[in-house]
Amino acid sequence: MSSPAEEALRAAVRDLARQARPAPDLAAGAMRRGRRLRARRRAAVAAAAALVAVAAVALPFVLLRPESPVRPAVPEPTATVTPTPELLPTPGPSWSASPLALPGGWVVTGAGRGGSSQGGSGWVLDRSQGRYRPVQGYDGVWPAPEGTLTALADEDRPGEIGLADAARRRTDWFRTGKWLMQPQWSPDGRRLLLTIQGEGEPMRLGVLDADGGVRTFPVDTDRYFCTDYCFFTWAGDGREVALQQTGSGGPQSESARHPRRGVQLFSAEDGRPTRFVAMPGDPAGPWAWSPNGRLVVVQGQREPLLVETADGRVVRSLPAADAAFVTDDRLLYRRPYGDRDFVLADPTGRELVRQPLPPELVDRIVTVAPS
Repeated sequence: MSSPAEEALRAAVRDLARQARPAPDLAAGAMRRGRRLRARRRAAVAAAAALVAVAAVALPFVLLRPESPVRPAVPEPTATVTPTPELLPTPGPSWSASPLALPGGWVVTGAGRGGSSQGGSGWVLDRSQGRYRPVQGYDGVWPAPEGTLTALADEDRPGEIGLADAARRRTDWFRTGKWLMQPQWSPDGRRLLLTIQGEGEPMRLGVLDADGGVRTFPVDTDRYFCTDYCFFTWAGDGREVALQQTGSGGPQSESARHPRRGVQLFSAEDGRPTRFVAMPGDPAGPWAWSPNGRLVVVQGQREPLLVETADGRVVRSLPAADAAFVTDDRLLYRRPYGDRDFVLADPTGRELVRQPLPPELVDRIVTVAPS
C-alpha cells in the first residue's frame, strides 16, 4: 500500500504528462538546416570561383595589353594665306603739281578720254616743268615716254600728226597720210610708229622722227598675212617693230578675235623683215617684252597671256594685256575692275604693291612710262 503522499505525487505526474505536446523532429530540422547551409556555401564557393576565373582572364589582359603608342607631335595644318599687297595712299587734290609716281619707279605720263586715242580733255605730264598740264580739244593725245614731245591728232587735220614740244612751247604738224589705230612712241621717245593705209593702197610701216622726218615702207601683207586688229607695235629693243600674223586654218569670226600664230618683226630703219616670233596673241607695245627678251605679254584670243618667246609656250594667264615689264620679274598693270588701281606684281600674278589713282583719273585712259 502506498501512503496518501505517494498517491498525490503520482497523480501530479500523470497530469503533467497529459499536458505535454509532441516536440518537433529536431534531427530532421537539423539536417534540413545543414543542407541549406551547405547549399549556400557551395553557391558562395562557386561565385568566388567564377570571380577568380574572370579575374584570371581579365587581369592578364589588362597587365599584358601593350600601351597605346605615343602619337608624334604633328603641327596643326595652316591655311594658305595670300600675302596682302602693300596699299599706297590715294594721291591728294594737288596730285597734278608733280609727277604721279607708280610702283616700280614709273610715272603717269598722261590721262584722257575718248576711245583708244584718249581724245577729248585730259592731262599731260610736262617734264620740263615737272607737273601736269591740261589739254583740250584734240581727238588724240599721246605723250612721249621720255623727253618733252606729245603727239596730237585733230579731225580738222586729216592725214596729219602734230608734235607739241613743251620745252619750246610750240606745235608742228606733219603730213603722214591716213594712219590706222593709234600711233606708238619708241621707248626713247624720239620716233613715232604709224600704220599707214590709204584707200585701195597696201599697208605701209611709217616712222615719224622727232625732227619731223617721215619714212614709210611697204609691207607684203599676202606674205605676212594679218586679219583683225592689224597694226604695228614696237618690240622691246626699240629697233624692230612687230606685225600680228593670223593663224592659218583657224576659224575667223566677227564675234571673236582671230587666232594668231605669232608676230613678224621688221627693221624700224629700213622696213626689211628680220625674224618671226611664235606667240598666240598680240603684244601691246615695247613694255610688253621683258628686258631680257624671254617673256612677252599678249592679248590672246580670249584672255591676256604670259608667253615664252623661245617657243610661244603659254606660261599663264594674266589680269591685263596692257602690262609693262618694270624688270625681268616685275609687271606693272592696271586692274581691269573696281577702282582700277595700278598694281606691281610678279610673273605668277601675285600682287605686291597697289597704287590708287586720284578720283579725276579713275575713268580715264592712262599712259605710263619709266620716271
